[in-house]
Amino acid sequence: MSAKKKQKIAGDVGLGGFLGGLGALIEKLGDLAEKGKELRESGEFHDPEGKVKGVYGFRVKFGLGEEGGLAVEPFGNVKRDKRTGEAVVSEVREPLVDVFDEKEQVLVVAEMPGVGEKDVKVELRDDVLLITAESGDKKYRKEVLLPTGFAADKMKHSCHNGVLEVKLDKRA
Repeated sequence: MSAKKKQKIAGDVGLGGFLGGLGALIEKLGDLAEKGKELRESGEFHDPEGKVKGVYGFRVKFGLGEEGGLAVEPFGNVKRDKRTGEAVVSEVREPLVDVFDEKEQVLVVAEMPGVGEKDVKVELRDDVLLITAESGDKKYRKEVLLPTGFAADKMKHSCHNGVLEVKLDKRA
């Protein structure tokens, strides 16, 4: 890929603006840390025909658990190549996922716009939940580490309007 084309993609992604607002982001993070909230930013870029080529974003959560804490969770299909350090667009997107460890169940919620119940496949391997979905040009994949192991017969899932809910029953 030519340097000019890489520069065009970087411009389309808005990395200059994204990184240029770092000072404001740090200020927001300080405010959020005091309030125990979350910050979420996302964007997308398109190919010359206007088709979505890449989706990227992150969520920063503060005040997790009893002791508080910080979690930064990336999502989308733009990843950094570990060898070259360059941004790479994958065909498969990583959905944004929340895991709620409740009294009688563990609830996993994944956001996968554009997919329905028939498009989703959920597999359970002890304490790892594998979520995959495909609908048209939208493909998602995510491995979720659960707080404990579960048997497959303890799992129920549903997907409505691109939001997958997986319920894992803790009761024996």
